[in-house]
Amino acid sequence: MSKNEEQTGLDRRGFIGSALTAAAGLTAGAVAATPAAAQVPGPMASDMLDRYVPTPKEGRKPQLFRAELTIRDCEVEGKIPSDLRGAFYRVGPDAQYPLAPGNIPFDGEGHVSQFAFNNGRVDFQSRFVHNERYVEQDKAGRILFPMYRNPYVNDPLVKGKSRGTHNTHIINHNGMLLALKEDSPPAALDLHTLEIIDPVYRFGGQLQSETFTAHPKIDSRTGNMIAFGYEAKGHGTDDVNVFEYTPQGRKVWDAWVKVPYVGMLHDFAVTEHFIVLYVIPLAIDHEQMKRGGIHWSWYNGQPTYFGFFRRGGDGKDVQWIKGPERSATHMMGCWDDGKHIYVDVEMSAYNPFPFMPMRDGSRWDPVKGASRMTRLSVDLSKKTPKDYSIEVLYQNLIGALPRQDDRYNTEPYRYGFLPCPDPDPKDPAKRPSSCYARMDLATRKFQIYRGEEDVTLAEACFAPRSKDAPEGSGYLMGVASHSKENGRCDLVILDAEHVDQGPVAIVRLPTKIVGQIHGWWVPEWQMPPKKA
Repeated sequence: MSKNEEQTGLDRRGFIGSALTAAAGLTAGAVAATPAAAQVPGPMASDMLDRYVPTPKEGRKPQLFRAELTIRDCEVEGKIPSDLRGAFYRVGPDAQYPLAPGNIPFDGEGHVSQFAFNNGRVDFQSRFVHNERYVEQDKAGRILFPMYRNPYVNDPLVKGKSRGTHNTHIINHNGMLLALKEDSPPAALDLHTLEIIDPVYRFGGQLQSETFTAHPKIDSRTGNMIAFGYEAKGHGTDDVNVFEYTPQGRKVWDAWVKVPYVGMLHDFAVTEHFIVLYVIPLAIDHEQMKRGGIHWSWYNGQPTYFGFFRRGGDGKDVQWIKGPERSATHMMGCWDDGKHIYVDVEMSAYNPFPFMPMRDGSRWDPVKGASRMTRLSVDLSKKTPKDYSIEVLYQNLIGALPRQDDRYNTEPYRYGFLPCPDPDPKDPAKRPSSCYARMDLATRKFQIYRGEEDVTLAEACFAPRSKDAPEGSGYLMGVASHSKENGRCDLVILDAEHVDQGPVAIVRLPTKIVGQIHGWWVPEWQMPPKKA
């Protein structure tokens, strides 16, 4: 175990159970804010990290979950809106066998779950992604990929097999559900049954990249899917492949670019005319991997790079703008107006993940690691821009995993949603409530839904009322985990325009369910017919 991991004492189940929010910025909840120009959170109590990052009891191993569930006609409190028809999918890591010492919560097999809505009824099911990794480990009865994205320690039994866990995100495409992990091609699943269709899906041989992002974007006009892969020519390479597919799965364009250094490109931004890549100093650490450690370390003091180039071209026009040390892992929205590129993203002053090793061996700092919604912009009037601007949008909202109305992925938008601690707790001495914020980017105001006591809210997902509903008109839904009920879960459904008024319905489950990283809404009109 690394020095940094020993200091933080992280437990995989506790972390996933808190919906990744601790690592992404909740550690700085309910603290006094510094001026926006400072770009970093304000002071906080020294014990705040322990409040948000659960530590396992001495000698206790994290408990595996591994339960594939089916619950027909779930209990509902309130009434499911008649115009909420479709399915909410979610995915997260669920270790098939105990993780090796020193591994991190981002590893573990992909476990997909579905809440299906039809005429006021909700059915729930969850299934492992039966990809090559899962199948080979099931045969062997043990872990065969023992360390996060470290090929040096793989068991010889899996030579030539994909290491993809498919545990990070899901999206529907061409009548299938694609389970995603950024170090491998997608796995294709049946949208109704969650059964595997193709464990290594390469779009009929069209995907040249060895990897595929966890965060594709859907073009707001055409419905095309734009995605990319980094380390695209293999482990440790500085190649990025960007590509675009029609809704029917035909590739219409791709480009190759080189990055300044091999850092984690977890997400990216797509506007009507540009592709934006943002390189952060969570970078590949070959020496650490050779010692048996994970793929990444945080390189203190290293710069970021804001890279952009024209959509539809060959990528040779890419420009890289050097910037200050920062982390930005999830985009909320982006657009260009011909004069500027704007990217709204969660941003922290440095490493946002307590379990990611610090290259210099220093202790992780929860203050600098706290994330706020931030707007990056580049002036296109300059032929070769030398800098990009950084503006904090909401100084008193700390959080990560922001979402928007996904019909606006590539064009100007107004509303965003963020899981966060209570920005105005009634009793600052208590742990802040887990909340959802609805942000109005035009007015810079926000509404807050405060979750129940001792409940943690996962990332929320937006579902429009109809195909042509106005932006932000619909429902916000997310899973709530009850710490005092052994992690038992509910699905909370809010009117997205009035989140402060509380749930319109709650789907009550009798048990805890697999932890989530990201979720995705598929409306009824996009669902294929069920196979006989």
